[in-house]
Amino acid sequence: EVQLVESGGGLVQAGGSLRLSCAASGFTFDDYAIGWFRQAPGKEQEGVSCISSSDGNTYYADSVKGRFTISSDNAKNTVYLQMNSLKPEDTAVYYCAAGRGTVVYRAFWEYDYWGQGTQVTVSS
Repeated sequence: EVQLVESGGGLVQAGGSLRLSCAASGFTFDDYAIGWFRQAPGKEQEGVSCISSSDGNTYYADSVKGRFTISSDNAKNTVYLQMNSLKPEDTAVYYCAAGRGTVVYRAFWEYDYWGQGTQVTVSS
C-alpha cells in the first residue's frame, strides 16, 4: 500500500520556522520525485517545491525561493521542507506528492500519489 504521511505543521509567528516531513512507503522511493504543494482557503493550489530522489535536482516556486529548502533522506524514504522566515501568506494546508521520474517542475496532475496534508498557520 502506498502511503505519504506529512508531519511537522503547526502554528508559528511570522518570521519563525517549521520543518515539514513527508514519509513515503509502498513504492520505490528512488524512482520518484517528491513535491510539496499548498492550498489556502479561497486560493488555487500552488506547487511549492520538488526534489528528484535519484539525482537531487530541486525546484522552488518564486514565492518561497531563499526561504524554503527541500531535502531528501533516501535511507529513510523521507523528504523534508525546511521553511524559514515564514509569512502569514504561507498559511495553507501543505501536501506532499510523489511522481515517477526525475522531472521536478511538473503540474499537480503529473503526480501519482498524495498525502493527506498538514496545516501550517503563520500568525502576524
